[in-house]
Amino acid sequence: MGGQADFVHLHVHSEYSLLDGAAHLRRLVERAAQLGFPALALTDHGNLFGAMEFYNLGREAGVKPILGAELYVAPGHRTERAPVDGQYEGANHLTVLVRNATGYRNLIQLVSRGYLEGFYYKPRVDKELLARHAEGLLALSGCLNSEVSRLLLAGDVARARDAAGGYAEIFGRDFYFMEVQAHGLPDQLRVTDGTVRIAQALGIGLAGTNDSHYLEAADARAHEVLLCLQTGAKLADPGRWRFATEEFYLKSAEEMQKVFAELPEAYANTLAVAERCELTLGFDQFHLPRYEVPAGHTLDSYLREVAEAGLRRKYPSPTSEVDDRFEYELRIIREMQFSGYFLVVWDFIKYAKDRGIAVGPGRGSAAASLVAYCLGITSVDPIRYGLVFERFLNPGRKSMPDMDIDFAD
Repeated sequence: MGGQADFVHLHVHSEYSLLDGAAHLRRLVERAAQLGFPALALTDHGNLFGAMEFYNLGREAGVKPILGAELYVAPGHRTERAPVDGQYEGANHLTVLVRNATGYRNLIQLVSRGYLEGFYYKPRVDKELLARHAEGLLALSGCLNSEVSRLLLAGDVARARDAAGGYAEIFGRDFYFMEVQAHGLPDQLRVTDGTVRIAQALGIGLAGTNDSHYLEAADARAHEVLLCLQTGAKLADPGRWRFATEEFYLKSAEEMQKVFAELPEAYANTLAVAERCELTLGFDQFHLPRYEVPAGHTLDSYLREVAEAGLRRKYPSPTSEVDDRFEYELRIIREMQFSGYFLVVWDFIKYAKDRGIAVGPGRGSAAASLVAYCLGITSVDPIRYGLVFERFLNPGRKSMPDMDIDFAD
């Protein structure tokens, strides 16, 4: 297409907006690269299912990946089950983007808690959760189904302004933008005027998005089929739910410039938003749960203490072969920095056994570890059966230990 575009799509759905997004991630990123976009956001509905795949594809294609989600925000507390203005979802939409590693961890928390604590038709969060996990995130006010837009459509300008001000307080005024869209919908024309006025009144920037659900205009029909699958309707049904126009695709920068010809700030600010989002993920490190050891202990020393107690139970009179093997394994585990891993596995297996939950004797290469046997992780004596520890953990191959464990259902 020639040259780099000066626009970034910040509201984009993929195949992981299930039965609503018709853009496969690889084709989505390829299309963004073809159109010359310097960056691209992924904001699937209430989830991060495609986050890692999208991140890697974007890096490979030279398109900066901006992770995000279109969150569902409950009108009250997330545990309350009630609709909003007759809407079955019982939630308002909010576009949230990741700025850094802290923001990524916080968005993981929000998405997870949305499913575990707030699920009502959709995985919902609430403003309490948003305030608790806002650090490192940037928010856009959202589409027609957002709190601000719904209030504007209802003619309640004062409450809409208060709602926007509340979100700005949660995320910080530098990290909250009023989102404007233009898909040829009459309601959007009404909302845009009010949104611009709120932005001016509160000193908040505008950001233009296109709420992309498919790649090209010609894909609108395929998207309609997805919506039929979602709602159990047929294409022949005249009253079926559908998008009112065929404008919900990944438009070029030139097309978006025309869309926001009267709001150049909304167009230009997409770059400003993208520049605020700088997430770098490393895939060469192990990210393990942090095991809290008793006072005066390190992970290594506590693993030794617990394992030695097991050693005395398993081998009241250990031979030199047992002692040497035990010290060798502890040294390898310590040098490979897996003491915490062993303690975590020991902890949840001990929890199960203490409560009478059946646990298997251990499968696979983990049965070759004497330390695992002494911890009660496995029930197979590797000395008796001549099992080779390096089959399980090899200092010449830096990889995660693999402990196959079976629990009663």
